[in-house]
Amino acid sequence: MPEPRESRAGQPPTLRDVAERAEVSAMTASRVLRDDPRVLPATRDRVRAAAAALGYRPNEVARSLRLGRGTGLVGLVVTNLANPFYSRLALGVDSVVAADGLKTVIGNTGQDLDGERDLVADLVARRVDGIIAVPAGSDHRHLAAAADGGVPVVLASRPPEGFDADCVLVDDFGGAREATARLLSRGHRRIGFLGSPPAVHTGTERLRGYTAAHADAGLPTDASLVRQGQTEPAAAEHAAAQLLALPDPPTALFCSNNRNTIGAFRAVRATGTDTALAGFDDFELADALGLPLTLVDYDSDELGRTAGRLLVERIRERRGESERQTEGVATYRRVVLPTGLVEYGS
Repeated sequence: MPEPRESRAGQPPTLRDVAERAEVSAMTASRVLRDDPRVLPATRDRVRAAAAALGYRPNEVARSLRLGRGTGLVGLVVTNLANPFYSRLALGVDSVVAADGLKTVIGNTGQDLDGERDLVADLVARRVDGIIAVPAGSDHRHLAAAADGGVPVVLASRPPEGFDADCVLVDDFGGAREATARLLSRGHRRIGFLGSPPAVHTGTERLRGYTAAHADAGLPTDASLVRQGQTEPAAAEHAAAQLLALPDPPTALFCSNNRNTIGAFRAVRATGTDTALAGFDDFELADALGLPLTLVDYDSDELGRTAGRLLVERIRERRGESERQTEGVATYRRVVLPTGLVEYGS
């Protein structure tokens, strides 16, 4: 019997390293680590002790692929990890997929469509079991290609464009309409709008809700009060400052997401005006800003949990573990989460 060799410096120990240390064959070591009951107790103890001494961890990805299963990984593609919304979304996703034995790999696109295409292609090449994506724009051909290639795809916060997929959305239109209507009911007639890029579904739907609230009140919207394209507070602060510097400035601002709301708050404080604020997305410390603030609220964790449940169901279908499909025809689901208003300040 040759002397057992230690694993190479800087390299993780292999199954062969464990087998040599325990003085058994690699096949016997593999059986022990698969909990094969046919292995003698003394041999099992020796192999497990060798594995513990070497710090050996089995390659579950390779093992799953050999057994015809997936990698046990799901990809979560988001546009802006600096936005707390995405951390809540990720926690919701992970809480569901982890219960099914899956692990979440998060990729950030920075609102860049080319980066998103590369990221999705990389996840597919790494043979993830499924993908949950918050797309950066309306071109979803790369996601359609992934789905056509057999990778289950679920969209969160955006509906699929040009292909069929499960999705979970927020009532963007209804929430924006209700918040703008609240401002109008308080006597505001010049309400500015700060929104994300026009290509983003949530931004266009929230602008549509803002416009509908004006129409409901018999009022036109003023295009000079609309600013779109801000994805970070600094840009939103600049856009809000421009609106507040107009000869006839708005008396209120509606912001289509929390990043725009934070920027608008900074501009209002800097100018010392009493401009009213309303926005989409509740956020931490919103109650401590010290001015009246109306926010459209919804459960972002539940958005992630729902997306996770939809994906897990699709993965189970792919494994043949679900009876939800009828006669081989997939029924794609579209879930819309409700919104409500919360009020801070006096």
